Amino acid sequence: MKPEMFTVILAGLVHATLQLGVGTLLLLYHASLGKHIKKRTRELVTNYILGNGLLTAMAVAAACFGIFVTCNGEMNPAMLTIVVGILLALAVSIWAFYYRLGKSTELWLPKSISRYINRRAKLTESNTEAFGLGMLACFAEVPFTLILIVVTANSILGLPQALQILAVALYAILSVLPLIVLRIAARKGQTVVDIQKWRISNKNFIRIISGTGFAVLAAFLLVFKILGA
Repeated sequence: MKPEMFTVILAGLVHATLQLGVGTLLLLYHASLGKHIKKRTRELVTNYILGNGLLTAMAVAAACFGIFVTCNGEMNPAMLTIVVGILLALAVSIWAFYYRLGKSTELWLPKSISRYINRRAKLTESNTEAFGLGMLACFAEVPFTLILIVVTANSILGLPQALQILAVALYAILSVLPLIVLRIAARKGQTVVDIQKWRISNKNFIRIISGTGFAVLAAFLLVFKILGA
């Protein structure tokens, strides 16, 4: 496997460990199941996932264009060194304060943004609103996902053109993989309460895995892209 494709996969899996999209989807599930039949709830959830994944794919494509225009298609070692530093800083940030203290899965978001997302999830009634909520959740996680998208875009530009669109789609699918798994679990009988209890019980494990993923991605770039250059 080419190092560039491995980087895309690794960055997509790291993206998948972040929890804002999952938390918002659970809010949508909880609110919708109290008002709609299960079929209607599944439609809203599907559109939520599509909105989240589409915005991610669009962000990666835009980053590819930006790097192609400004860096002649590839970031130089000095820029990649800055990227590695940001990845390591984010790894420490996730270990330190991604989750708020307490027996909950409340995240780092400012209270005003958390309340807004919670309110939008409760008020979501149409497929369009669910699609927009998915985009909102994706956008709100940008402080942690932007650098992953930049790393992914830089790697995609190093692939043959025939694989570039496939790599964009692959990253987007990997980023929403937990949302797809959650939807399947709910359809097979798992309740929102069961899933939330699991998240609370395993939040430290998820935090360690997520932070470590950022650190591993930084190490991979350092070894293969900077020192190897």
